Amino acid sequence: MGQFPLLSKCLRLQRLCSESPDSSSQHQIVRLPDFPGGVETFELCAKFCYGITITLSPYNIVAARCGAEYLQMTEEVEKGNLVQKLEVFFNSCILRGWKDTIVSLQTTKALPMWSEDLGITSRCIEAIAAKVLSHPSKVSLSHSHSRRVKDDVSCNGTESLRHNKSGNKGWWAEDLAELSIDLYWRTMIAIKSGGKIPSNLIGDALKIYASRWLPNITNNGGHLKKQAVSDTELDSVGEIASKHRLLLESVVSLLPAGKGAVSCGFLLKLLKASNILNASSSSKMELARRIGLQLEEATVNDLLIPSLSYADDTVYDVELVMTILEQFMSQGQSPPTSPARSRMAFERRRSRSAENINLEFQESRRSSSASHSSKLKVAKLVDRYLQEVARDANFHLSKFIALAEIIPDFARHDHDDLYRAIDIYLKVKR
Repeated sequence: MGQFPLLSKCLRLQRLCSESPDSSSQHQIVRLPDFPGGVETFELCAKFCYGITITLSPYNIVAARCGAEYLQMTEEVEKGNLVQKLEVFFNSCILRGWKDTIVSLQTTKALPMWSEDLGITSRCIEAIAAKVLSHPSKVSLSHSHSRRVKDDVSCNGTESLRHNKSGNKGWWAEDLAELSIDLYWRTMIAIKSGGKIPSNLIGDALKIYASRWLPNITNNGGHLKKQAVSDTELDSVGEIASKHRLLLESVVSLLPAGKGAVSCGFLLKLLKASNILNASSSSKMELARRIGLQLEEATVNDLLIPSLSYADDTVYDVELVMTILEQFMSQGQSPPTSPARSRMAFERRRSRSAENINLEFQESRRSSSASHSSKLKVAKLVDRYLQEVARDANFHLSKFIALAEIIPDFARHDHDDLYRAIDIYLKVKR
């Protein structure tokens, strides 16, 4: 191949050749040690220079764009150059397809700095968020379908759209679960900021992602501190744990603000994982706070969090459960005070019909009875939890009493479960 077609379109190569000591020689060696994308990308750029047809796809468009930028294949060098053509293809074809955008976003991981500087990463994220926010219940463009069925994708942005018979509004969650945590976090922030997706769908998406990437470590978590491993294995385990810790803390930071957006069971699984992974205290406290808001949904098994503390030899982390209970009991302790009513407002209130007053009273009773009902459920839950932790010979009496007394007297209609827990505790201590 001659040099001229390659040099005519690549400003960087022109400069390197002109600055080379061998510039007068017919043969020059030009080194590009930091060329993004490797040999395949350079070959693609070279083919374009020589008029050879190149094949672009979501898998190579990012590397090609970075390589063309590196070689400075811009319009200033020659009209119709590669950078401009790649930009047109990327904007008009790639970003208009759901699957193509996700695949392209995933490939930015290989060239993160270049992708950020060229705005490729941000454009992919914005395009994905826009698709999720527009008509989220009408179409399903799931990777789980595309892996099995050939999709027709053209550069006018059309994709084979599959209508979801069940009307699943969370069709996008499984596809996004393939992203690495940094890209996923940014994408979810963009989706949440749109304000159109209900909190429960955001919660479902986070549950899918956590299930995809967090291992099922809660089953054997209680034995982790007793395992003997070599230094090399310890380094490897530590590196994996660090990645999982970052992932978990990122998921916690994405949890929707509303109560009930995610189940109490899922929150407790995250808390168990955070305990095992030694997550930040802020993440643990945030989970404890959220669990406290809906503790009545929990089961005894949910609360059996393995203790990994070296300070004592108890089987379960009772301190963490105490923190959750304190959060639960603190609800509604400081209700906002109502502003003083004027005499006129008071008279208007008195002039209401008896029917309206009665309805308001009934609504108030329903609201307070719901809170009372949840305390009854939690009281039952705590007493049955005590029956389980009381079987631990190292469980301290002071903690038993603290757990039993945190529940107000009115919340226990009977004391049968508590007496049973006391009986179990005394038998174990004999």
